Amino acid sequence: MAIFRRPGRSGQPEPTPAHIADELAELVEELEPSAPGAAEGGPAEELSEYQAERGRRRGTALVASVARVLGARSRSAARGVAYGGRAMADQLLQAAPRIPVRDLATLRAQHPGAVDADQLAELLITGATRASAALGAGVGAAAMLPVPPAMPVEIVAETFAVAAVEIKLIAELHETYGVPARGTAAQRASAYVGAWANRRGIDATLLVKPAGFAAMALGSEVRQQVRKRLTRSTLRRLPSLIPLLIGAGIGATINRRDTRKLGRKIRADLRSRRPVDGGYWSAAAPALPGEAGR
Repeated sequence: MAIFRRPGRSGQPEPTPAHIADELAELVEELEPSAPGAAEGGPAEELSEYQAERGRRRGTALVASVARVLGARSRSAARGVAYGGRAMADQLLQAAPRIPVRDLATLRAQHPGAVDADQLAELLITGATRASAALGAGVGAAAMLPVPPAMPVEIVAETFAVAAVEIKLIAELHETYGVPARGTAAQRASAYVGAWANRRGIDATLLVKPAGFAAMALGSEVRQQVRKRLTRSTLRRLPSLIPLLIGAGIGATINRRDTRKLGRKIRADLRSRRPVDGGYWSAAAPALPGEAGR
């Protein structure tokens, strides 16, 4: 059975889930500050007008791609925001392992100015917050078109896209604080989806149990929480349908606030935990100039 329903013919190439996951990851990484305090106002400084417009355009295109993959031109288009909570959760659980997650060595290499886990975490939260805002602004901007697309379906797609951004953030915060999930890609993704639904770090027992136990991370109770959170998030985004770009501001504000709140809550939780390896931060340090060939 296919992960996503095949969208109807639209005259455009069909985006693949893997391609969309990569595009979402690139959007997040593009919007991350290069280093704490690199620009006046620090990492939380607002984007320039050019950067904001670029992000909004990419957000619009990404949400449209997600909608097509979800089957926005087929049966699900008639469902709109009534798209079943269980179906939404199942789609997210199947898509989660495709989300690119950077390990700590990669994160430190990309952000050499981050001197500790807290500074790196702030950069990641800022990037994810900006990406979520861009996705919300993109959907709001689409609402001003003379003939808007299947907007309720676009809202569902935005919910998926933002959830993917937040799950990526949670996974990389776990890498940042030295408490990554164990197991296969699917098992690790399941653990991080559970953390996203619960709004806290993954169950610490998953750090020491055999990989096979990670499959237990998403029991029926957590699956129900995932469904509820997706449904609630979809309904919260309905104001983005307001036309004339007012909806773009509302959508961006809702997403920015929610993702920042989630990131800081997860960060606070992970700060209180002991890393699996006490020397994890130094071990992932980027190579100094001249050391690469040694």
